[in-house]
Amino acid sequence: MSEDIKSLSDLDTISSEDVAAVEITAPRVAIRDDLGRSYATGKRKDAVARVWIKPGSGKIVVNEKEMNGYFARPVLQMILRQPFQVAGVEDQFDVKATVKGGGLSGQAGAVKHGISKALQLYDPSLRAALKSAGFLTRDSRVVERKKFGKRKARRSFQFSKR
Repeated sequence: MSEDIKSLSDLDTISSEDVAAVEITAPRVAIRDDLGRSYATGKRKDAVARVWIKPGSGKIVVNEKEMNGYFARPVLQMILRQPFQVAGVEDQFDVKATVKGGGLSGQAGAVKHGISKALQLYDPSLRAALKSAGFLTRDSRVVERKKFGKRKARRSFQFSKR
């Protein structure tokens, strides 16, 4: 900006060039390590997944096991493939993930979140498709804590009149 603003009356003296200079943001750039991989952390419920992706043949390894061996249910395997289908890059990336905490469903969601974040870091042009599908947003729903005087989080003990 050409001069500092000292009071509200100075606001009308700001030129349109100054406003245009402020609104320009830096374009997103690909973030990769020395081995050509992108890394991201995905989370869902109590599960946390560390995910590395690199160009390859579509092989997915979770906790040093094949995807089919770790996530036996077809629904969980489908969840892991969703980011690639939405981005249109099926069988183009190899995935190595380590996941801890939670159950299998939460872990699958965490790996999916990590894959989505790593894909958009590897190729920023995929961000629009992944964002519109909602894969870059962390699902913040977690189990509600149990309250004292209750049987569960909200369920009360059975009422007895006498």
